[in-house]
Amino acid sequence: MSTTALRPPEAAGIGRGLALALLAHALLIIALTYGLNWHSDSSPAFEAELWSSVPQVAAPREEAPPEPEPEAPKPPPEPDRRAQQRAADEAAAEQREAEIAIAKAKKAKEEKAREEAAKLERDKAAKDKAAKDKAPKEKADQEEQDRKKAKDAKAAKEAKEAKDADARREAQRQENLRRIQGMAGGTPGSTGAAAQNAAPSAGWKGRVVGRIKPLIIYSGNRDANPTVLVRLTLGPDGRILGTRVLTASSDAEWDRAVLRAIEKAEMLPRDTDGRVPPVVDLNLFPLE
Repeated sequence: MSTTALRPPEAAGIGRGLALALLAHALLIIALTYGLNWHSDSSPAFEAELWSSVPQVAAPREEAPPEPEPEAPKPPPEPDRRAQQRAADEAAAEQREAEIAIAKAKKAKEEKAREEAAKLERDKAAKDKAAKDKAPKEKADQEEQDRKKAKDAKAAKEAKEAKDADARREAQRQENLRRIQGMAGGTPGSTGAAAQNAAPSAGWKGRVVGRIKPLIIYSGNRDANPTVLVRLTLGPDGRILGTRVLTASSDAEWDRAVLRAIEKAEMLPRDTDGRVPPVVDLNLFPLE
């Protein structure tokens, strides 16, 4: 078996296809060659010189290109009803929210003002109550301080008066001792004239009783005529330095009235010679 017999059979029409391909390439080459040489011009060129003026022909006026006609205005787009309604609703909602916010702020401000006013009122009431409660206590404290001061002043005054009275009594006691010594005989060699001269005059006691009795305030039974014997210690100027009941009467009220009258009298009149005895005993009774 030969090798040709083993080859596959040749496709039909392959030669015709090859011829067509060669023809197409040839036409393409011709077209390219013509396209490169169709602008070339091989005509001869000429030059000429002009020695005389040649009338110039005015160039044609250049006309401006016509302006393009303005485009007709486009009609406005038809408004979107839904968008407008939505915008209006949003604006209304914002307006309502703003009004609500303003109302809330105003209400909060009013509530705050009321709370502050109520707080001020409560503080004022509390202060008034505290001042009202404090006033009686301060008044009581002030009165207590005044009473204490008055008591201290009275005690100081009484202490001073007692001290002065003690000093006066001591001075009077010394004076009385000297007078008693004089009345008892005095110094050695005395004749007793001093004792005689120291005795009060006959009418002096009557003057003393007349000084004391108008000061006696007695509401008891005067018909019983109670009698009390008192001893008075006197100063040189007639001041009453001490009083002592020697014999009480049957009516204690009369005795107290007599002692009060002697205390009111304070001083007794001097005797006719200008002197006052240091000690005198008096019988006092309501009826003469």
